Amino acid sequence: MNNPSLHPLTGSCGAEITGVDLANVNDADFGVVHTALVTHGVLFFRDQNITLEQQVDFARRFGDLEVHPIVDGMEHAPEITKVWKPKGQSASFGTGWHSDNTFQTNPSMGSMLYGKTIPPFGGDTVFANQQVAYERLPDAMKEKLDGLFAIHSASDAYTVEGTKEKFDKKTPITYTWDDSILEEVRHPVVRTHPETGKKALFVNDMFTLRIDEMTESESRELLETIYQHCTKPEFCCRFRWSENAVALWDNRLVQHYAVDDYQDYDRLMYRVTIEGDRPQ
Repeated sequence: MNNPSLHPLTGSCGAEITGVDLANVNDADFGVVHTALVTHGVLFFRDQNITLEQQVDFARRFGDLEVHPIVDGMEHAPEITKVWKPKGQSASFGTGWHSDNTFQTNPSMGSMLYGKTIPPFGGDTVFANQQVAYERLPDAMKEKLDGLFAIHSASDAYTVEGTKEKFDKKTPITYTWDDSILEEVRHPVVRTHPETGKKALFVNDMFTLRIDEMTESESRELLETIYQHCTKPEFCCRFRWSENAVALWDNRLVQHYAVDDYQDYDRLMYRVTIEGDRPQ
């Protein structure tokens, strides 16, 4: 029988949960996990020897799963992204601060990453709590940001020269062109979490192009100020992966960054993302 136990990692975000088998989660334990997720932003489960079907089944308890419009999913399961980094290559997926898929009208609510082949060291994932980052802003900055909107797009992330080989299907992770890459969407700079009612910063260096209705220089200066603030170490936790570990995060609450420091080793992971709603 499962007996969930929660172990916070830092004072800002992240917690490990023990006593839960993700292949067999009852309703009571799922309630514990769900509450912990919207409280801590990201959860970690070690020693989860689950199948990909069981990963999908568990993620679906939070909502419908996305098929990424650009990144190719697995042939038999398009909602699963095979995150494969061969020995001798640099990581090239998620290696920058971001919240998943904010270029969509309805950005991803959550993401679940399952680690199978893990290097002996390196390849950590860092998470930053954007709710705490907002709360720690000076009142004058909160007043300035509340009510502002930002323009998000995949155009910078997926049309740079370094992605050409991915579109040509010559890399371990491949892309398929979709016109949505060039589209722009408008989201609030500060969003309210639909479950907790708490405010969080909602801009990121990967997908946010500019602040709406500002000059280019004003927008750049304000975004750089936010970026320098929102990923301060005191807002973060850092997860060291192990074989069969699972990370589950709330994209409405945290940003994350995949550290590229394990070029000499293979790494294989599987990711699914959960559909979200339009930020308010």
